[in-house]
Amino acid sequence: MIHHHTIYYGFFYFAILAFWSGQWFVHFLAIVYGKYKLHNRNYKNAVPRETPLPGVSILKPLMGEDKNLKENLETFFTMSYPTYELLFCIEDKDDLALPYVKELTQKYPSVDFKVFIGGSNVGVNPKVNNMYPGYLAAKYDLVLISDSGIKMREDTLMDMVDNMTQKVGLVHQIPFCCDREGFAAAFEKIFFGTFHSRIYLSADLLGINCHTGMSSLFRKPEMEKFGGLKRFGCYLAEDFFIAKAFSDNGWKLRVSSNPALQNSGICDIKNFQARLQRWTKLRIAMVPTTIILEPISECFVIGALAAWAVNVLFNWDYVVFYLIHILFWFLSDWILLQIVQNGSLPFNKFEFVIGWLLRELSGPYLFISALWNPSIKWRTRLYKLDWGGVAYELSSSEKMKQLLVSS
Repeated sequence: MIHHHTIYYGFFYFAILAFWSGQWFVHFLAIVYGKYKLHNRNYKNAVPRETPLPGVSILKPLMGEDKNLKENLETFFTMSYPTYELLFCIEDKDDLALPYVKELTQKYPSVDFKVFIGGSNVGVNPKVNNMYPGYLAAKYDLVLISDSGIKMREDTLMDMVDNMTQKVGLVHQIPFCCDREGFAAAFEKIFFGTFHSRIYLSADLLGINCHTGMSSLFRKPEMEKFGGLKRFGCYLAEDFFIAKAFSDNGWKLRVSSNPALQNSGICDIKNFQARLQRWTKLRIAMVPTTIILEPISECFVIGALAAWAVNVLFNWDYVVFYLIHILFWFLSDWILLQIVQNGSLPFNKFEFVIGWLLRELSGPYLFISALWNPSIKWRTRLYKLDWGGVAYELSSSEKMKQLLVSS
């Protein structure tokens, strides 16, 4: 006679294998869709969807400087697109980014631009507060939010507008990185070209909101129907909720063909991992199922669980199974990174192995750290999140308590 607990254990092990198979399906979707979608446009022979092409208002929220800021900003003055305006949003009149803006606007006098200093106060999100005056002044129906660290290819704006078809309300770029020197730069490229691209591409194909707002084009008239940009000032992850608003109102979201090329002059592993922790804290608050699903989706964790399951169910050698699982996961990530890069990588295979191992081994640790201390540090400010993603800034006394806890 078969005991009930034996049946339950059987279902448990088969559930593990089903989830493991689902992770491989995500790999497959990302590789196939990435090959089809990314770097797959030919604008020289493309017929314009509209004549003339629609104008675009580009919001550039700026704060502080880094060694690549001027180079990044200049690419927005040299784009191959007929009609656009640049709206530079700066909180402080003494901000170090302002001289670069003045220099470039004098160098390219034919480019339409405006500068907004002082920001606003429409919520707790400092980025939304900084951008809001520029958003109100935007004169075109299409608005692009582009972070200061983004370096623009000449054809990227055309690429994004071309993807803004009749039923699409928001076009976003998959985050990636410029080629830069050093292991920290290689590590960032490996993260965005493997783990992040895998989730991002498969989610876009399946119609799941995985939007990041570092480079995002949307329809302003529709945004106004949702309450305008100020409606999203109560969230730190305003990008996720903007995309959700478009999706909930029947609009499609679409990833563009060109990845977003992040080119920040600040590049070190400690700062980057702090950024990853902040994103993890936001995901946990917005999508609570992340607490369970994300850590067991990691290569070494789900591989160990699947090896345990096949050993119990089929008496397979769990060590051999585990090693084969890791090898194929590694090769799949290498293939996907090559697709997103679309050219030779700026590092060798040994550096990829080290960077890949660091990413895979540090992922669970960063997740646990995010759970242990859920407060979010953003520049000089400290925030807490309620379930659902609504944020509030901590007072000075609360900040001190959080610092004592984290230390």
